[in-house]
Amino acid sequence: MKIEKILEPSFGENMYILVDEETKKCAVVDPGGAEDKILSYIKNNGLILEYILLTHGHGDHIGAVKSIREKTGAKVVAHTDEKELLNDNRKNLSCMMPHCGPQELDADIYVNDKEKLTLGNLKLSFIHTPGHTKGGMCIRVNDDMFTGDTLFAGSIGRTDFIGGSYKELEKSLKKLSKYENDVKIHPGHGPSSTLGIEKTSNPYMSR
Repeated sequence: MKIEKILEPSFGENMYILVDEETKKCAVVDPGGAEDKILSYIKNNGLILEYILLTHGHGDHIGAVKSIREKTGAKVVAHTDEKELLNDNRKNLSCMMPHCGPQELDADIYVNDKEKLTLGNLKLSFIHTPGHTKGGMCIRVNDDMFTGDTLFAGSIGRTDFIGGSYKELEKSLKKLSKYENDVKIHPGHGPSSTLGIEKTSNPYMSR
């Protein structure tokens, strides 16, 4: 398994390409922009894009979704509770993001908590973590977890947008705290970390 990180400079958003090196099948996590870089990496490495995985539906995380889906046929995966946000460019804030413009879309596959998908030989597990958005989720594969804007290294995502709730985010952080310390987190912004580090040093998790 390989994880390639690509930065979308307009909002400092992390996008990831998750690769099953044995089958060459891959998924893109939260493609907010930099479409050319993403598609070039996939083409240059002989990869097959199966899924576009969304941790949540804010504009800085979905800006390149429709274009990549049209060009590759990849299936978009999101949590069931994120449908409303994805369908409304005002609620998902993309109407205020000039780098991508207003974005409205539907996922091809809506998932719920604890559901799984197969990517080549990899097993993807979906963890519903509302708080930043109503349908926010984390995606775990082996000992890696994509946490979107739920959990950052040393911080958490905002809760003052539509669908946000600090109380819900607190519950989501407690949910994540039950996972193993050595799970590496790959957030939507900033550097990677581990759950063990965040449990002991992140003020929002160590309360």
